[in-house]
Amino acid sequence: MTPGKFITLEGVDGAGKSTHLGFVADWLRGQGREVIVTREPGGTPLGETLRELLLHRDMDADTELLLMFAARQQHLAELIRPALARGAWVVSDRFTDASYAYQCGGRGIATERIAVLEAWVQRGFAPDLTLLFDVPPEVAEARRSAARTADRFEREADSFFSRVRNAYLDRARAEPGRIRVLDARRSIDALQDDIAQLLEELA
Repeated sequence: MTPGKFITLEGVDGAGKSTHLGFVADWLRGQGREVIVTREPGGTPLGETLRELLLHRDMDADTELLLMFAARQQHLAELIRPALARGAWVVSDRFTDASYAYQCGGRGIATERIAVLEAWVQRGFAPDLTLLFDVPPEVAEARRSAARTADRFEREADSFFSRVRNAYLDRARAEPGRIRVLDARRSIDALQDDIAQLLEELA
């Protein structure tokens, strides 16, 4: 059986990626694919428990990073790898690029330390395609304020999200073939036209 593909959606909180998650899944289903939609942190019962801690409990930055990768290990073992092995396509709201953006860019943890955890947990595994929804921090903040009550990450200052955004863009420049940057200030229809084209290329 041909293995499935792994697609991730990334961006600062408020970039609008969640708006397009369903579109990606529906487009792939329209091509006859089995699609699993998931998220990080989360995706498994243990991962969802860790998500609650990560979003709502104060903790040291290193603890935050380790819990993120603990949830990711369970996610890979319990959901992502088995789904891909049976030929399903997995679409995830965030993956390891978010750790480099938030824990490295935002929190200031050294890239090398995150890379060690990535190598240990993923053993070379990476998404086939990453859609990076990019917006200036002030646009993202306005969207967050209008949409929901802020969690622990969403309460961070604009300077934090500027660092997160810059870290994402640095990763996109380093891996332009995998990480495709989308200007999330554009209309939903325009963005989804671009997304469909990228999915067509992958499929």
